[in-house]
Amino acid sequence: MAVTLAPGRTATAQPRSPKKPRRLSPGRIVAWTYLGIVVLVTLFPFYWILRTALSNNYKLATHPSSPLPVGFTWGAFERVLGIASTAEAQAQGGSGATLDIALYLRNSLIYASVQTVLIVLFSAAGAYAFSRLHWRGRNLVFNILITALMVPSVFTLLPNFVFVKDLGLTNTFAGLILPGALFQAFTLFFLRQFMLGLSTEVEEAAILDGAGPLRIFFRIILPMSSAPIATVSLLMFVNAWNDYFWPLLITNSQDVQPLTLALGVFKQSSPQAAPDWAGLMAAALVAALPMLLLFVAFGKRIVNSIGFSGLK
Repeated sequence: MAVTLAPGRTATAQPRSPKKPRRLSPGRIVAWTYLGIVVLVTLFPFYWILRTALSNNYKLATHPSSPLPVGFTWGAFERVLGIASTAEAQAQGGSGATLDIALYLRNSLIYASVQTVLIVLFSAAGAYAFSRLHWRGRNLVFNILITALMVPSVFTLLPNFVFVKDLGLTNTFAGLILPGALFQAFTLFFLRQFMLGLSTEVEEAAILDGAGPLRIFFRIILPMSSAPIATVSLLMFVNAWNDYFWPLLITNSQDVQPLTLALGVFKQSSPQAAPDWAGLMAAALVAALPMLLLFVAFGKRIVNSIGFSGLK
């Protein structure tokens, strides 16, 4: 093939040589072996939960170490979803107890969604104030707030419980949501790091046009920060969805309890001495499946946004 360089001059393009396959060095073999072991150790508990959920609860005790489902059946999922009769459940070793999945799912959606919206809104407003506005003591106040990252959350459980109880908000969605809705140190820090890197040209043009801080925040800063806001929204939603200890401490009514507490309710409602392990594992899968799907769908966005925000 000839390539024209200039009038009267040509050059012949040399064909590209095929890439040589990479040789398996000892270091590469060790790295891939280690990665395979890590993946296996990470995924094996999920497989074992699925294997137990697909087993007959009576037959589990006869072959406890079998790698495959013992007496394969969908009965555990039918018991959890409430579509199996008491006689059918007990025939498979179940307790006969069922879960009101629709009720617990509604409670989890309300709790996780409302708390996520409030956390992201207030954290974004705080990040804007600490990154784009200039006021006396800004860095000092930010450093004081960010020290909350070093305080274990278990230390705040008792004060929050006393506060919610004194307000009469136990067994309410307000009591579940409010203590953690106004401030999250990680979300504040994450969004501030991103907003510090935003260009000031558009913001300065808006100020010249007479826009105030609120208008700039809602019309300019928030749209420009859509990627990190989506990331922290997903992280906060997953965190609230998986929350167990705080709902256990503040609620004892099924009308408010989220899906994570349904496992304890399901176990306690068993009239038999032996737990319904197959049913418990099926309920755990039902509770975890939405979050697993979210991470599969948006996991790459989380990683990219964290790297773009300067968190190393």
